[in-house]
Amino acid sequence: MAHIIVIGNEKGGAGKSTVSMHIATALARLGHRVGAIDLDLRQKSLARYLENRRKHLDEVGVDLPTPSYMDLPEIDEASLPPGEDPVAHRLTQAVTALKPVSDFIIIDCPGSHTRLAEVAHALADTLVTPLNDSFVDFDLLAHIDSDGDRIIGPSVYSEMVWAARQQRAQAGLPAIDWVVLRNRLGVQQMVNKMKIERAIAALSKRIGFRIAPGFSERVVFRELFPRGLTLLDLKDIGVRQLNISNVAARQELRDLLKTLKLPGVEVKF
Repeated sequence: MAHIIVIGNEKGGAGKSTVSMHIATALARLGHRVGAIDLDLRQKSLARYLENRRKHLDEVGVDLPTPSYMDLPEIDEASLPPGEDPVAHRLTQAVTALKPVSDFIIIDCPGSHTRLAEVAHALADTLVTPLNDSFVDFDLLAHIDSDGDRIIGPSVYSEMVWAARQQRAQAGLPAIDWVVLRNRLGVQQMVNKMKIERAIAALSKRIGFRIAPGFSERVVFRELFPRGLTLLDLKDIGVRQLNISNVAARQELRDLLKTLKLPGVEVKF
């Protein structure tokens, strides 16, 4: 059975599509069959990223491991049995089509609460939540006091994950392995950064997620998107000497893959 990895967060700008693309491509480069689905039906950042990749590789005549992308199928709602959720049906059809030909399926969720995102979270074997290093993003996970020191209670996104966990438990499925990824980290040690680090560590024990090292804020990620490339592709397209920032970013990706502890994955780059 394919292992489903959902990249989810209800806030835009957290780097979900960049994380999705790098995890998916890294797994493909490690020899795994990877399928990808983009649930942001308006922006389709992951779909565009993969389209850019196919076009660029064709232009330069290079063949690199690439995830297989699938759009959500269109359905005739009138043909569905009474009471069946058409949104869930579309996503389930796409996942069912990818399962026989995939070891991993990456589902990139939109930066807002949608019915598609709800269904995807209930399908997740591994849930990765990229989180910008700010209390604005942290507020999606939990409410905190004005000093940033005391957690008052879970917030909207944590409640959605809790509902997804309940659905899986009722269906007799394994629990979701929830990993929160501190993303777009600044290089400076600031008081606010340390406060967030303490708050996330405390919350992880309270509501049950693991913490993964994320990507620092780097220009290279914005430069790679138009060509559909990732950090692991640079040497294959003629970059002979990686700069210090690129080497550090590759190490961050390596650390992330190791932290996820995906079944059958040996990180060898």
